[in-house]
Parts: sequence; C-alpha cells; structure tokens
Amino acid sequence: MASERALFATLALLCLLISFSEAKEYLVGGKTNAWEIPSSQADFLNQWAEASRFRIGDYLVWKYDSLKDSVLQVSKEDYVSCNTSNPIEEYKDGETKVKLDRSGPFYFVSGVEGHCEKGQKLIVVVLSPRHKNRYMGVSPAPSPAESDGPAVAPTSSATRLQSSLMLAVGVLLAFA
Repeated sequence: MASERALFATLALLCLLISFSEAKEYLVGGKTNAWEIPSSQADFLNQWAEASRFRIGDYLVWKYDSLKDSVLQVSKEDYVSCNTSNPIEEYKDGETKVKLDRSGPFYFVSGVEGHCEKGQKLIVVVLSPRHKNRYMGVSPAPSPAESDGPAVAPTSSATRLQSSLMLAVGVLLAFA
C-alpha cells in the first residue's frame, strides 16, 4: 500500500513539473483579426506583447484575412524603417503560426504597403532560459477596449496551475 502511494505521489509530482514546462500558443493581440492597422496611435499590439511573457518554444498565432494581409518577420532595422522588401520570413496563409525558437526580440510587420507606417507592427521579446519560473499566466488586466478575448490559448499556465494545485491537494489527502 505504501509503495502504491509513493508511486502515485511520484507520478503526480512529475505531472506537476511537466505542466509548468509546456509551450504555449499566443493569439496575437489576444483576439482573431487583431492583425490590422490600429484605430488609434496607441501601440495596441506592442502593449499586448509587453504584458505577455514569452518563452523559448512558445508559438505566436495570427488569424487574418489572407486575401488582404500578410505577416513579415523582419530585422530590427527593417522594423524601424518599415522596409518590407527583404523579410526574414513571409507568411500569407491567414493562420500563421511562428515558433519562438530563441531568446531575444522578434520583429514583425504587415506585408501590405503602408500598413507598417500606420502602426501595424509588433515586437515580441522572448525571455532567456535563465528565467526558470513562468509568469504564472496572470497578466495585468486589459483596458475595456482590449478585452475581446484571452491573450493566451485555453491551455494557459493559469489553467494548468489550477489543475496542478488540485492534484497536489489530492496527493496530500492521499497521504493523510
């Protein structure tokens, strides 16, 4: 009986540790069709990105009309100058998914002429591996104009944290 409890506790601990290391998918801007020219001068997409904590292995997901727009990954210089002629990568499928495979900044602009100059661009900074603890999925509350949906897909670490805490309580009760 004691060995079964020890095995269960070990498996529960392993599940808990794995749940904190999973990659997340971030819907750019926190909603479908956020990839558009901002309606005001506020850098909406960059404000969203600054409130998020990106890790190596996470994914950015864009949902947009592929007949009207595209996503270009560009260098810092091309981001600043809105140069779309030499992208690192070009995405046109309307359901773009980009893996964040290194720490540091990633730069994205719209591939439609004139859109970048009107503010349709994004900088995402990926945390270095030395930041061991994920931010726990709790971000500052969005302003009412921005609360069209969650910035993190339903598999957020906040959901996993709640499940993991419930699992830990179950393990503790099993030993009681």
